[in-house]
Order: sequence, then structure tokens, then C-alpha cells
Amino acid sequence: MNIEELRAHCLSMEGVTEKTPFGKFARRFDSVLVFYILDHMFCMTDIDDFTSVTVKAAPEVIEELRITRSSVSSHRNMSERHWIQLNLNGDVPDSEIYELIKRSYEIVKSKYTKKIKKQH
Repeated sequence: MNIEELRAHCLSMEGVTEKTPFGKFARRFDSVLVFYILDHMFCMTDIDDFTSVTVKAAPEVIEELRITRSSVSSHRNMSERHWIQLNLNGDVPDSEIYELIKRSYEIVKSKYTKKIKKQH
């Protein structure tokens, strides 16, 4: 997988936008590309150091991946319970990474669609 394949996959899902929002905190974060659904993050990667992808996942999925795969870790700035970093070119095949990105999108979309419906 390369950065353009990742972007194409994420942007193919309905309502997805992309931003580089963290540069305002420190210049070293200018290259962090974040994908959003309903203005909430579901996937991120560093476009200058494209070695991993971070996604939201169910806690039980995160636990299973940590037990069964060596190329997963916690992202240092995200909740360990809900986010996992998938190191590329490790023991998680690209097809599974794409599926985890899709599930992340669905988790976030479902959560915030329910909140929007409650407000109306």
C-alpha cells in the first residue's frame, strides 16, 4: 500500500474529508493526514513517514490484534482502548488494514449519525 492507495480507499467512502489539522500545534505535525466522517476522525497517517496507519476499533478487536499480531501498537497520542496503530509491511496484510479502516469509518459514522438524530 502507498499513500495514494490509502487516500483513494478512504475518500471512496461516502462523506469522507481529509485535513492536516495538527500543524497548528507544532510544525512537526504538518504531515499528519487525517480522514474524517461527520467531522470526526476515523483514520490518520503521516504522509512524510508513511510507515503506519492509525484507526479506531472496538476494544475487543484491539485486544485480539495485540495478541495475534506483532506489527500493531498503541498510538502515543490516542486512547489505547479505542485506537490502534497498524505498522505497514508487517504481519497485517493490506487487505486486512483496508477492512479495519472501513470498520473504523463505520464505527465513527454510526456513533455520530445517532447523535445527530437525537438532536433533531
